[in-house]
Amino acid sequence: MSNSNNNQPARSRGRVAVLTPDKAGASISRGERWSGRASDYYHIPLIHKAHWSWEVILYFFLGGIAGGSYLVSTIASLFGSDEDADLIRAGRYLSFGCILISPILLIKDLGRPERFHHMLRVLKFRSAMSLGTWGLTTFGLFCGLTTAYQAAMDGLLNWFPLLSRLMRALPVKFIETIGSFFGLFVASYTGVLLSSTAVPLWARARHILGPLFLTSGLSTALASLSFILSLGRSNTKTLEKVERAELVVMTTELGLISTLPTVLGPFAKPLFKGKTGVFFGAGTIGSGLLIPLLARLGWKLARKPTPRAVNIGASLLVLVGGLILRYVWIVAGRASADDAQATHRYNAMEWSESRRRV
Repeated sequence: MSNSNNNQPARSRGRVAVLTPDKAGASISRGERWSGRASDYYHIPLIHKAHWSWEVILYFFLGGIAGGSYLVSTIASLFGSDEDADLIRAGRYLSFGCILISPILLIKDLGRPERFHHMLRVLKFRSAMSLGTWGLTTFGLFCGLTTAYQAAMDGLLNWFPLLSRLMRALPVKFIETIGSFFGLFVASYTGVLLSSTAVPLWARARHILGPLFLTSGLSTALASLSFILSLGRSNTKTLEKVERAELVVMTTELGLISTLPTVLGPFAKPLFKGKTGVFFGAGTIGSGLLIPLLARLGWKLARKPTPRAVNIGASLLVLVGGLILRYVWIVAGRASADDAQATHRYNAMEWSESRRRV
């Protein structure tokens, strides 16, 4: 076989190298270069698709809830009143539970536990995976301290008097304030992680995925807290505060999703077409956002408190929609990675835009 690189796929670390016409090879005519007929090398995709399974989808989902619920409990602790004690308690325990499961899922997907440890040996600021590992570990530390403080206040550490006194003495408001920044990072970095790859769909959405995953993390966190509070005898005013926050966050999330067709352009097909498109449209946009949003708005306009049964149902829909959101982005990313023509088109667009910037 010849050693010529004329038809070799263009690759690079992180982003796919731009395949310009003068490098495409003389054996391929100009009309064929971007037509798709010469889009792959012996039917081998130009880039590798992600082989993530359910562990990563659930990891993305729980990480968003952990960061969002920690932020909500921190805001309630700093600016709320005594009647918000149930919300603060639920947010602290929920964030700790989710962040405790997240590394287990990540390590299970990595296959070998030592890989997680190896990523902690060096901090690489240009690596989303390295930053994510450090962010997850640091946020877990803040979650653990905050939860230990709450457990001591709830009398759960009375069996260990010295430890209970130490935990009660923690400067919890300072810890929460710093930890919230890491919580926001954990809730949003998974979207940044996807957009830093060479997959055309994810790379084209690089300015949207981080904010979208963050707002989705906040909406699912608020839905989880609303669900928990609705099951108990929490203060009605606290539930109303959570509902108002949900309305704002879900509206923002819908706004970000509405920009996707314009931002993605021809690369949006795997996300909005076929079974994946049905899941995204019906599961996330329709059932996960529009129906809960309209249900809550209806009771607000009627000037009546939302029944707890409606709260529980709406919260469950938001949670299912948030999980589907992560699922469809990963599945659509796999389809986009398999589309060699989309890879060529994305490379050409990036090359053209870089030339215009110069």
